[in-house]
Amino acid sequence: MSEKPGPMQAAQRAMRPPLPKRFYKTVSVAEENGSFAVLLDGKPMKTPAKRPFALPVRALAKSAAREWEQQENEIDPGTMPMTRLANLAIDCVAEKVAETADEVKRYAASDLVFYRADEPEGLVAQQEKHWDPVLRWARETLGANFAFASGVSHVAQPDSALTAVGKEIDRFAPPFALAALASVTQLTGSALIALMLAHGKLTPVAAWNAAYVDEDWNARAWGEDEEAAARRAQRLAEFEAAAKMLSFCRP
Repeated sequence: MSEKPGPMQAAQRAMRPPLPKRFYKTVSVAEENGSFAVLLDGKPMKTPAKRPFALPVRALAKSAAREWEQQENEIDPGTMPMTRLANLAIDCVAEKVAETADEVKRYAASDLVFYRADEPEGLVAQQEKHWDPVLRWARETLGANFAFASGVSHVAQPDSALTAVGKEIDRFAPPFALAALASVTQLTGSALIALMLAHGKLTPVAAWNAAYVDEDWNARAWGEDEEAAARRAQRLAEFEAAAKMLSFCRP
């Protein structure tokens, strides 16, 4: 017999807004004015801000359409990462281009791969294995020579390196390429991993593994609880959607 939820869990469930019911029967994709729209019962979808929901590549629209097809009795946005990312791009990033690019640049100034552990030896080795190639790629491809340090104390980076990375970030056109780059950056904690992925020099699996070196090490050492595993699975789904968008929309 399954255990009853505790009072905190019951309260959290009660506070969740009810999910909307599925109101459509069919989902399809159609080309409209050079973009690809998702149709519900033959009618084009709109974003939450009532803008046309249209993606630049058929494969991305089909991914979003598949998410709508997979909804059963209720529509759960938490299971629709491509749809949510497209909505974010259309409704938010398109209107906040400079702010979005600046956010990615701030990550580059304190990037995950700059801050290294002193111990244990195994973790140090894993960080070197996954992160040193990222710094080498930034140096050789972007001309950005970054410093790294042990611990979590902030290390100031050379202006020349930040300028070089900033110019590269500015090449990502809004709304979709920039939204995808920003999403990957946020989910990995690393603008450099996101840029290397965008250039096709890291696979999505390698980028994800590089981003979660520390978390994976701790999980192997101490175990991982169910809630942490569930949160990670959701982040992975969001990352995979962003990586797919990035692969089609990168410069």
